[in-house]
Amino acid sequence: MQKFIILFFLLFRPFAFAEVSLQEVCVKNTCLKAEIASSLEERRLGLMFRESLPKDRGMLFILDFKESSSFWMKNMQFPLDIIWIDKDKVISEIMQNVLPCSKSCPDLIPQQQASFVLEVNAGFVQKHRIKAGDKVRF
Repeated sequence: MQKFIILFFLLFRPFAFAEVSLQEVCVKNTCLKAEIASSLEERRLGLMFRESLPKDRGMLFILDFKESSSFWMKNMQFPLDIIWIDKDKVISEIMQNVLPCSKSCPDLIPQQQASFVLEVNAGFVQKHRIKAGDKVRF
């Protein structure tokens, strides 16, 4: 098991420590800087293995397929709000305060198709009164 963890770390180290591309993402009157996860490798790694996320940051997943995409909280260290966004940049669904999982990690599957997913710290959605139907700008 230890060899697997070391190998995994070495394989994904360039993604974890590489300089990241940031994009301003705004909903209503609130903006944050989001790391862009557009490649398959970046989307697979997501925010795993990080201890925290600065309060003014998020991660924007750019999905390159038409079907619904599931997410999970495996190897996460902190809870998230997950915001699914359609092709017109309108929020289609939100899951709030999604907790990290330890042994069994359920898939988080949206009801509708999404072209983008924004992950932010838990509490962000409630604090800024974000809801399905809100327009996202980036």
